[in-house]
Amino acid sequence: MTQTTGRDRYLDALRAIAIVRVVTYHMFAVPWLSWAFPAMGVMFALGGSLMAASMQRSAARAVRGRIRRLLPPLWAMGLIVVPAMFWHGWTAADGNGRDLAALVFWVVPLAEPPGNAWAANVTVVLWYLVTYLWLVLLSPAAWWLFRRRPLLTVLLPLALLALLKLGSSPGLTRLDPFALNGRAAAMLLHVATYGACWCTGFAHRTGALHRMRLPLLLTAAAACIAAGVAWALIHHGDASAADLNNFPAAQALYCLGFVLLVLRAAPAMSWLRRARPLDALVTVLNARAITVYLWHNAAIAVCFPIGDRLQAWRAGQFGYFAVALVLLTLVVAALGWVEDLAAKRRPALLPIHHPHAAQPSHVAPPPPPESQQAAAGYRDR
Repeated sequence: MTQTTGRDRYLDALRAIAIVRVVTYHMFAVPWLSWAFPAMGVMFALGGSLMAASMQRSAARAVRGRIRRLLPPLWAMGLIVVPAMFWHGWTAADGNGRDLAALVFWVVPLAEPPGNAWAANVTVVLWYLVTYLWLVLLSPAAWWLFRRRPLLTVLLPLALLALLKLGSSPGLTRLDPFALNGRAAAMLLHVATYGACWCTGFAHRTGALHRMRLPLLLTAAAACIAAGVAWALIHHGDASAADLNNFPAAQALYCLGFVLLVLRAAPAMSWLRRARPLDALVTVLNARAITVYLWHNAAIAVCFPIGDRLQAWRAGQFGYFAVALVLLTLVVAALGWVEDLAAKRRPALLPIHHPHAAQPSHVAPPPPPESQQAAAGYRDR
């Protein structure tokens, strides 16, 4: 018999859609997908909401818990990928990540773990774990500030992004402190790009978004989305070919506007339980989110040589996509149990049976007493 928990199936569904969008985007590389559903902004916003829920009980325990869930899947990947890179000729003379001391980032990803050209399709996705880890580490301070100055907390990452963009402009030598090495600069850029979405997750968890006057929220969301679109068009010129992922400022603004809308929405998700295959897919993608994210690009890279042998070309690119999905499913079945251990769950091959939400997703969680004043401030600004 299914037990009940406090899981919000709407948030689960959003995460599942985001993961599917990421996999599909990397397979087909069509720019419009980055606009249709800005998956990374949504994933970071959901992460911020979950982090806030944990910090309402204990900030230190929340940080430890998130780190515990984040690192083991990366270690499992490192145990496979790092030896394989050396097997394929990765040496200290390799120009890509030649500093072998940087291998420590495969243990604690405070910066992007090094890799070689052979594994580029695998290591290119690791920026997400680096950004997520830093946002987790910064969350106690951000949570303290959010409860006092919520709007300022959401805007600070955008201000940092503006400084970073100015610092990268020619002739602005007065901003030399921002002329950082590649790993540090990339980390700061990603934290600044998605930090506002993360802090908007705080507003969702405290109920501030649901108490915010709807006309004000819609105006703010529309302004952010319009600003993101305008920035991308000004710097690209061709709306049909512009990829949101190529413009950090546009990404930050567009994602913030999109996240304001999807987190304010609170549809009833009781129908999902009746759609059993879809319900199972949402459950699996949530329980295996990190594994799917870490390995999907590898599955896409390998699907082409394997697909050629299977004559997948007969079905066009969708044939290769089917091969990639089969490969990814095998990897998730083989390595997904690591996420179970990290979350202190009983390991399962594919965790299809999962408790459903005890309360409807449209019920916003009540803010704790200490955050009520901050939430009201966010609503009034």
